[in-house]
Amino acid sequence: MVTLNEISQLLYGTGDESLGWQGSEEELISLAAKMFPGKAFCVVKKWILIDLTVTPVEREKLTSLGLLPATLFAHEIVLDSKGRFQSGMWVRSNFGKSFTEGCMFETKSTVYLLLGSGLRKEASIGAAFSMKAG
Repeated sequence: MVTLNEISQLLYGTGDESLGWQGSEEELISLAAKMFPGKAFCVVKKWILIDLTVTPVEREKLTSLGLLPATLFAHEIVLDSKGRFQSGMWVRSNFGKSFTEGCMFETKSTVYLLLGSGLRKEASIGAAFSMKAG
């Protein structure tokens, strides 16, 4: 069972600082369009890249599906290319497929563009996926 303390530490506790994209939002979007043509994107800030603590069996299952044992949480959406999310809302991704250039976290349907500095933390699958909108 996931505790309130685990979730609180994940959202507001300390972590390892990670730089993300340090240029302009427009430059980041342009780079993503070249690297992931036609794929939906979501520009986020105040983000947390979550490395999931998994068992070897869980890691193997994820790897066999082409997934990383990682997800992304962002306190603030800046822009969603498909209009799925409103600016200022928070978002939590599904499992990642790739993490590119230190600022692009790809899932099956979306590339999350990490604007500015964020954090990298570890958490259980239960804690990371306990956050649901609605």
